[in-house]
Amino acid sequence: MAEASPVADHQRGLVELNEDVSKSSLYNPDLAPTRLAQRTWSMWHIASLWVGMSVCIPTYMLASGLIQKGMSWSQALLTVMLGNAIVLVPMMLNAHAGTKYGIPFPVLLRGPFGVLGANIPALMRALVACGWFGIQTWIGGFGLFELFRAIGLDLSTLPHLPRPIDVGLGQFLCFLLFWAINLYFIWKGTESIKVMETVAAPFLILCGLALLGWAYFRAGGFGPILSQGESFPEGVKFGDVFAPGLTAMVGFWATLSLNIPDFMRYARSQRDQLLGQAIGMPTTMTLFAFIGVAVTSATVIIFGKAIWDPIVLLSRFESTAVKVVAGLALALATLSTNIAANVVGPANDISNVSPKNISFKTGGYITGVIGILMMPWKLVADPTGYIFTWLVGYSALLGPIVGIMLADYFVVRRMKLDLVQYFRRDGAYEYQGGFHVAAIVILAIAIAPNVPGFLVQINVLDKAQVPGILQAIYQRAWFVGAITAFTLYATYGAIVNLGAKGRSGAKTAAD
Repeated sequence: MAEASPVADHQRGLVELNEDVSKSSLYNPDLAPTRLAQRTWSMWHIASLWVGMSVCIPTYMLASGLIQKGMSWSQALLTVMLGNAIVLVPMMLNAHAGTKYGIPFPVLLRGPFGVLGANIPALMRALVACGWFGIQTWIGGFGLFELFRAIGLDLSTLPHLPRPIDVGLGQFLCFLLFWAINLYFIWKGTESIKVMETVAAPFLILCGLALLGWAYFRAGGFGPILSQGESFPEGVKFGDVFAPGLTAMVGFWATLSLNIPDFMRYARSQRDQLLGQAIGMPTTMTLFAFIGVAVTSATVIIFGKAIWDPIVLLSRFESTAVKVVAGLALALATLSTNIAANVVGPANDISNVSPKNISFKTGGYITGVIGILMMPWKLVADPTGYIFTWLVGYSALLGPIVGIMLADYFVVRRMKLDLVQYFRRDGAYEYQGGFHVAAIVILAIAIAPNVPGFLVQINVLDKAQVPGILQAIYQRAWFVGAITAFTLYATYGAIVNLGAKGRSGAKTAAD
């Protein structure tokens, strides 16, 4: 993988897209390839980005659902670590195109899916991100709710809102306040995200380690959870929980494995993106999952019961000062994750639907509205449902997309793209009216095997109605979808010599 080289104009005329292309309905400044002056993200900026995204309440609670299913703490941590190591591979591979050519995720999709067909997978990814945005905003709002209570402003006395909202007015107002803070960073733009992540990363690591130290010394050790072994129900084996659990861990960052070009288009070089991601993502995810397990284990001794939710734990502290600092840390952790992981991607994806009418900021505002409408408090009501329905379920959609993207870029086009064609309606990626029907069909074929198992998981179908093999396939949804799509698209591309269109006259943006 060649590093970016700051020569002359590193786009060699491709960022300076000619007038015809810049006036194209497919072009706007937010989707255009990045210039050399915009390539300011070093290895440490990228590592900080991953620390900021990884340190969040869902990461802290990630192992809890696995332990509740019967895993020991070490088995749960191994599953978390292995899942993140696996998803790091497509993360780095997909990032290569972003760093080399400076284009975001939805533009990169135009090659395999067509200039209009790209909106299908882009909006699939955007919808998942909107759900994540809502979940993180709800968690952050609840953190503010507890923070206000710590300083004497108890909003729990406010009335309960009727259905379909069905939550307390105080919590809902805090949710909207945190939502507004997120929208501020959307308004400020991508560079403000880099600054926030760089500042937040060391503070969040220190707060996590301080919490771990508090738990250890207050409990005189880490307690029962770290001393107990596996406790699977009768008839359930380790593999029965491990397979869907590993898929869920991969699914946790399956969204970012797709739209990582949205960030790595600002990287200074391939070395920066590779090392930054390797240093920042799997290490931080595993560390904070361990902190969640260890601190929760200590709460059994300190408070007499396991407290998995750090916001609930926050309410147990006696010192107002500690509550305030901890509350601010939780809010910052949630904000740094939400803005980077759940806004940048869908904002670009939505902008890609109509580039001339929807800017990055407008796409971000639309993401925020959809995040509210999805009523995220219902998505996180059950920890095991969150892991085995939400994470595994959407991984069945996203695995096939990453499979097609990797096959198209590395196998079919051999990392050689003609950027001008990505912004033309009459170019190489017009296919049939802007849609590459073959890629869309392959996407559907790769998703199909996971549908029966998903319907069993959400209780639409009874287990007896679906063959065991299809249920087992669903437990491995991301892997099945990614491998199936990669194989089918690479084979199809080789048969029809699809890559010849994209490689003729190809130029790089960062070579």
